[in-house]
Amino acid sequence: MGINSKKSNLNNSDIISASEIGQYQYCAISWKLQRRGHRPDSSYLEIGIKKHITHGETIDYIKKIIQKSKILTLIGYLSLFFAIFIIILEVIF
Repeated sequence: MGINSKKSNLNNSDIISASEIGQYQYCAISWKLQRRGHRPDSSYLEIGIKKHITHGETIDYIKKIIQKSKILTLIGYLSLFFAIFIIILEVIF
């Protein structure tokens, strides 16, 4: 009999995700309580959620600014190229 032919005795509650390993490593008690259905109840939790949202919005804003700066840099280089091109044409003709 192969390994796949045996019926597994595992159910979904026995499977641990990679993120749960990080949670366990950070705080085993909190992980165990969450596995048993207890949700964290802390005023700091709400503050943390708000800070994460604000941080995410800041990152999105910075990504937009970086994208705009790349476009403006490209426009600047193209303008410089055309200016040099026009100067060279003026000198030649």
